[in-house]
Amino acid sequence: MQCEFCKSEEATVHLTQIINGKMSKVDLCAKCEKEKGVADPTGFSLADMLLGLGSAEEMKNGNHNQEPVCPLCGFTQPDFKKTARLGCSQCYNTFSKGLEGILKDMHRGTTHKGKVPRRFARAQIMATKLKDLQDELSLAVQEENYEQAASLRDQILQLESELKS
Repeated sequence: MQCEFCKSEEATVHLTQIINGKMSKVDLCAKCEKEKGVADPTGFSLADMLLGLGSAEEMKNGNHNQEPVCPLCGFTQPDFKKTARLGCSQCYNTFSKGLEGILKDMHRGTTHKGKVPRRFARAQIMATKLKDLQDELSLAVQEENYEQAASLRDQILQLESELKS
C-alpha cells in the first residue's frame, strides 16, 4: 500500500480515527509520518492532515481574529474542520484559498468538466456554429455585402439540413 501523501513510498503507518461515529483512515510512509508530526500526539490531528488546512497547534497559537468567517452563515475554518462540510454556497468564496488545494488533490482539478453524450456534444457544436453564421449573415446584410450574405445563407441551409438528419 502506498503513502497517501507522497504516493511514492510504501506505507508503514496506518492511522484510524473515529469522531462522532465516523471513521477516517490514513496510510503514511515513515518520512511523511515524521513530517506530519504523527509521533507527537499533542501536535497531531488526523482531521488537519486529511483536510490540509494546517496543524491543530497552529490553530491554537494562531490569531483567531484574522480567521475568515462566512458573512452569510457565520461558518469558520474550525467549523469546517470539525464537520468536513461547508455551511452554505458563500463558504466556497470565503474559504476559496484553502479549498483550492484540497479540491485539486481530490478531483484532479478545480473546474467541473462533466460528461456529455457524443451526439449531444456534436449537436451543441453545430448549434453554436449556426448561431455564429446567423450573426455574420445579419452583419453582412447590414453592410450590404450581398455576395458574402448569399454564401453565409448557403452555409446556414447546409448546416440546418445536417442538424435535422
